[in-house]
Amino acid sequence: MVDTPQEITPSNKNPKSTRKWIIENVLSLGLALLIVFMVRSSVVEAFKIPSGSMIPTLLIGDHIFVNKFAYGFKIPFSDLLADTPVYVVKREPPKRGDVIVFRFPKDDTQTLYYIKRVIGIPGDSVEIRDKELYINQKIVAREPAAAGPAAKIFKSLDDPKYSSTNLDLFKENIDSDDHFIMLDKNSFLNESFGPITVPPESLFVMGDNRDFSNDSRFWGFVPFNNVKGKAMVIWLSLWVSFSDSQFVFRPERIGTILH
Repeated sequence: MVDTPQEITPSNKNPKSTRKWIIENVLSLGLALLIVFMVRSSVVEAFKIPSGSMIPTLLIGDHIFVNKFAYGFKIPFSDLLADTPVYVVKREPPKRGDVIVFRFPKDDTQTLYYIKRVIGIPGDSVEIRDKELYINQKIVAREPAAAGPAAKIFKSLDDPKYSSTNLDLFKENIDSDDHFIMLDKNSFLNESFGPITVPPESLFVMGDNRDFSNDSRFWGFVPFNNVKGKAMVIWLSLWVSFSDSQFVFRPERIGTILH
């Protein structure tokens, strides 16, 4: 008679072995979760875009990775335990043109995050004249978007509100970096602003969807300590709304590098 080997599981071990097995697995799971949360706290974190303030760079439903190491390496969880994060290594602060995620300065609960583009750094003078951006009294270069890219962008938006009839699409250049911005042809509310000087340890930010963005023009500056990191890449673009019966999946946006 040949003995059939039995699988060793907690159920056929003695109680002491079972407790040891449970403790070992709980510790392993706890260690794995701790490492994940440490990486999320100090290296990289995923965010979902809930609004259209950064259209056309970011669309509603884009899921992005944010590089939290871009401006320095902080002690994990230090921003949760103190008013300001504690950095082990500090790197260059955000520069003009960076797309950053930050804690909203006016949110006392410290749980509301925004994503915008850095327009002004400490000492900069920022002004808008007739919807044209000036930094340090120099106009920021921009030109109408080429027909091909413009048509592709408007098609991807798939919304009558965001059409070439209502919006102008420009390629703007800040410190030699190009990005697209949108201006509402029918809005005259944000034609002019400033000039205003960015104070130390602060940033002036705006959305690329200039006339549909709640940004520094309305609530002020972003302190350096509120910056969570720099937007890196779109890893998924998916929008699901059960109330509106909407399902939008944009596979062509996966892997898009943000700049």
